Order: sequence, then C-alpha cells, then structure tokens
Amino acid sequence: MAQITELLNPKHRKKEFSCGKDILDSYLHHQANQDIKRKLSVCFVLSDSDNRTIKGYYTLSNSSITQEIIPSKYRKKLPGSYTSIPVTLLGRLAIEKNYQRKGIGRVLLVDALVRCCEISKTIGPFAVIVDPLDTAAENYYEKFGFVKLPDSGKMFIPMTTIRGLFE
Repeated sequence: MAQITELLNPKHRKKEFSCGKDILDSYLHHQANQDIKRKLSVCFVLSDSDNRTIKGYYTLSNSSITQEIIPSKYRKKLPGSYTSIPVTLLGRLAIEKNYQRKGIGRVLLVDALVRCCEISKTIGPFAVIVDPLDTAAENYYEKFGFVKLPDSGKMFIPMTTIRGLFE
C-alpha cells in the first residue's frame, strides 16, 4: 500500500497550522524539526495539492513498555525473560482546523499503521502505542481497536492485529 504522507520538510508551512490544541500546534511550530534532527522522532505530513499547506501530521518513534502493563491476553505469548517490550509510539496526530471532520484523521491513522506494519518487517516492534491527550482522543483510538494499558494512560494495538488488517 502506497504512503500518502511525506516527511516534514522546509517547503511545508508549519506556522499556518492550527488544530485547536496548543500542545499539538506548538510541537509542529517549534519542536518537530529539532526532534527530527536529533533522531528522536519522525514527523509525517499530509499536504494540500500545493504540497505546502499541512492538512495534518503524525509522529512516530521507537519506544518500549514494561511487559507487566500488557493485558494478560497478549502477554501470555511473550517470553517471560523480557521486562521491556519494543513498540512504535504514535506520539502525535493532529488535523488542521479547516480539514477536521472530513475523514483526514482516519486517513492519517491508517497511513501511520501501514507505515508501522512495514517497519515491523525489519525492526520488530510488538505493538503501536498512543498516549491520548484527552478522553475524546481516547475514544477515537478505541474505535480503531486500540486497547487501554492499565495504570499508564496509554493505549496499544498489537502488530499482529495491524498485520491482519493490511496483509
């Protein structure tokens, strides 16, 4: 499946982006390029036909979670000797105000999960995790099969589930 996003680059008009959540706007305006340069995360954008206006973005990075917070239904297949399990963190996902409620969030989430599925063929994360900003975001991810991780505020979807969707 072809990706519809591209890496954030200087041609994109970051300063014009506003999703209505200061933390997500500020990240794109001030922090995203620094994180990319430092190899802390990667930012993918969906742009308008002019290839400059950002409709939405998401970030991906490597992360890990402790095995003990994974629900037993998924944990029983993991080796007991691993205390930390590798995952891909979908750190941020935001849609520009003018493009909200038009299905772009779904498009970006699918794009991110497809990308994660491809990545899993070479580096082996167990799951994709998200750390929802609020209840609305939590409800959104839940609709797509993400499961709450107890006592962490995070949610995850196993890579086996993602592969089943796209392969």
